[in-house]
Amino acid sequence: MSRADTENQNQAHTIVDNFVAPVCEGFIEILYQDDDILLINKPSGLFSLSGKNPLNWDSVHYRLVNGQEGKTPAFPEAMLPHRLDFGTSGIMVVGLHASAGQHLNKQFQARTIQKRYIAMLEGWVADDHGQVTAPIAKDKVLFPCVKICPITGKASTSEYSVLQRFEHPRRSLVQYTPLTGRTHQLRIHSQYMGHPILGCDLYNSESSEQLADRLQLHASDLFFEHPIRHEPFHGECPCPFSV
Repeated sequence: MSRADTENQNQAHTIVDNFVAPVCEGFIEILYQDDDILLINKPSGLFSLSGKNPLNWDSVHYRLVNGQEGKTPAFPEAMLPHRLDFGTSGIMVVGLHASAGQHLNKQFQARTIQKRYIAMLEGWVADDHGQVTAPIAKDKVLFPCVKICPITGKASTSEYSVLQRFEHPRRSLVQYTPLTGRTHQLRIHSQYMGHPILGCDLYNSESSEQLADRLQLHASDLFFEHPIRHEPFHGECPCPFSV
């Protein structure tokens, strides 16, 4: 292979992320607070952590540490043991000091925390209950997408239950319980089923992205152990597009 061919190949696999997020007009809502943790409702269109691009400074973590004027105080030691995608709204747990943050982080790493999501999918999902087990791999060509790949993909499992079906246009409101935590798992598993999430810009059909003005994916529930009291804890957050 010539030097020119090598340079062209390297350029083809160079990851360039020029995305600059529009201003997020929504605010972080505190759902629960004690001396150790917060449960918050993240708005759609806000990063969990500030991006590498200096223009993408606004994030859940930035707002928690610095406060939201007139809305929430500053929590200077706030730690995020998990993240939600930019377009996903819903519940997140926050550690308010190092001990709480570290304990929560260990629970996420051990996969002992159960998460539930609500999503509005295009079309009618045939079965009332089911499971998607398609393996997921990074897509080195179409960053930041992932892909379904039986060869290089990691085992990925999402359980679902249909909550309601709608007409005009046909849609299915689904509750998801991801049993693994792959990047974009619910979004690509929905597309794989043939029922992409409405408003999704990465994994869609010819019409699904235009059927909603945001990604209709919402983190509704977290089941975990309180990091200091060591009691079972259930946090929930109502879905904004469930009706």
